[in-house]
Amino acid sequence: MSRLIVVSNRLPALGKGVAAGGLAVALEAALKTRGGLWLGWSGKTLDKPAKGVSLQDLGNVTYAAMDLSAEEVSGYYEGISNSVLWPLCHYRPDLLEYTRTAMDLYLSVNGRFADELLDLLRPDDVIWVHDYHLIPLAQALRERGVQNRIGYFHHIPWPAQDLFRAMPKASKLLASMLAYDVIGLQTATDARNLRAALDAARPDLEASTTPRGTRIGTYPISIDTQGFSSRARRAENLPRIRELHQRFGPREMVIGVDRLDYSKGLPERLRAIEHLLENRAALHNRVSFLQITPASRSGIEGYDRIQQEVAERAGRLNASYGTLDWVPVRYINRAFSQSLLAGLYRLSKVGLVTPLRDGMNLVAKEYVAAQDPEDPGVLVLSQFAGAAAELDGALIVNPYDVADVSNAMARALDMPMDERRTRHASMMARLEAHPVAVWSETFLRDLAG
Repeated sequence: MSRLIVVSNRLPALGKGVAAGGLAVALEAALKTRGGLWLGWSGKTLDKPAKGVSLQDLGNVTYAAMDLSAEEVSGYYEGISNSVLWPLCHYRPDLLEYTRTAMDLYLSVNGRFADELLDLLRPDDVIWVHDYHLIPLAQALRERGVQNRIGYFHHIPWPAQDLFRAMPKASKLLASMLAYDVIGLQTATDARNLRAALDAARPDLEASTTPRGTRIGTYPISIDTQGFSSRARRAENLPRIRELHQRFGPREMVIGVDRLDYSKGLPERLRAIEHLLENRAALHNRVSFLQITPASRSGIEGYDRIQQEVAERAGRLNASYGTLDWVPVRYINRAFSQSLLAGLYRLSKVGLVTPLRDGMNLVAKEYVAAQDPEDPGVLVLSQFAGAAAELDGALIVNPYDVADVSNAMARALDMPMDERRTRHASMMARLEAHPVAVWSETFLRDLAG
């Protein structure tokens, strides 16, 4: 079996275990099965660029860490990745901040990834590149003579082709993607959007690329379903979870867990909560909302602005509706362990997952997997999350429609047991049939040709 080479922007945290769900679980399992190497940025920022990688062997997997200079981080990561590609793919071209200097650094760092990988590569290795930070990596490798099979997985949405053209030099970036053998996206819509973008740019592409017959497919990422479900059952007995259960008492908990990001629809969600409390007085002191929002990328205008707005909205809502013994919204800006989150999901009557745009959203799948099948909670899910294409038992909402989300929460809180069980069973069957291991196995099988 060919060795697997994984390349991503960041390496996973080594020696601390891998969080249940998400990219690291699937890739660690695939690497251990085949043996291989994971190349990524160490997270360290140096004064000047430094060539070379630090290698660490754990079993049959080698982790190769690259350091980046402050200038490289500014252009490659904060510039093109987070201030151009991220807002563009999440349908926010108004936040796009493009400079030629940043694009030069983005391409240069991708070239550095290629250079470092070149010294570690064997002729029969299979290379799997992950996400928008590294879109042009395959082209950089081909320019250096690499003929190995190379696949790319795009974890975030791919926007409509007219929107993608808002980025200067969009055709150049699209042309670089044809150096991959397989490109994977989360949903059929994402795949159609990419094909449309390639078709629209075809005259430019044909003049600058050599066709490889690139395959574009849909590969919805998932979670370690059984592992997360078991974690949630065990978490019921954690002292902290028992304490929270007693503190909430007879109140029903509605939970949201999101990074602090403008794509997550947090201000809209808080407006929906306010609408619910305005129009359904019977829910006062009956329900509590827990919003866990770890801080995201600081120092970038769009992120700083959303942090302030969400905090102010939560504060005003509590000031308007709170009482001496009831705080309607608990808004927490910190990360929690997967075990504690699994317990909180299981404790919650409703899971709120209402992003304005999301590639997949694994929180939705984790919430479903964490539920007690005999007394499951209800998932309220945005139609613009990739997970909506799979989780047919959720209450699907338009996150821009405050009344729609508010009504769905009220329906979820009052949903009869039989309907909750039926909806949960349908979604759980999907997650059990398509865990994260199936996602990685399917992609790698197609990449092998």
